[in-house]
Amino acid sequence: MYTASVPVALQALDQALILIDKAAPEMLAARLHPGMFDCAGQFCTVASFALRGTFPLTDREPPDLPQTDPYRALEIARAAVMSLQPTDFADADHRRIVHRAGFADLNQSAQAYLQHFAQPNLWFHLSMAFAILRQHGADIGKTAFDGLHEYPTGFAFDD
Repeated sequence: MYTASVPVALQALDQALILIDKAAPEMLAARLHPGMFDCAGQFCTVASFALRGTFPLTDREPPDLPQTDPYRALEIARAAVMSLQPTDFADADHRRIVHRAGFADLNQSAQAYLQHFAQPNLWFHLSMAFAILRQHGADIGKTAFDGLHEYPTGFAFDD
């Protein structure tokens, strides 16, 4: 479970830190749609899901995160995830994770929790932060989102 959770959380956190560095301060208050988190809230939720996708699989308690300072929340989450060791996940395959998803009460195997809840939500909120920044003119592309893709300067799919 360590290799399925920690590297994925760290990749998302690293990309979130790259993206937030590209955000003008006013962009952090922007949102895609009324009723959704603003960009700052999306980044704070990325930090939260990095912890939610790792710590429930261990015997360790996650740190508290600030809800009003997204950059600090991402830094704290990154340091906390970095502190996890493979031995912390020794019993993960036998765990049941009881949690809430919105207003739904769930009881999932650790694997189902990680693959069907924690990681999809981690990437969803990173995607929303990316979309808000992109919509408001941040100079970012897919490389800033996942750290894997590469495109030439000025490339567009609609040419």
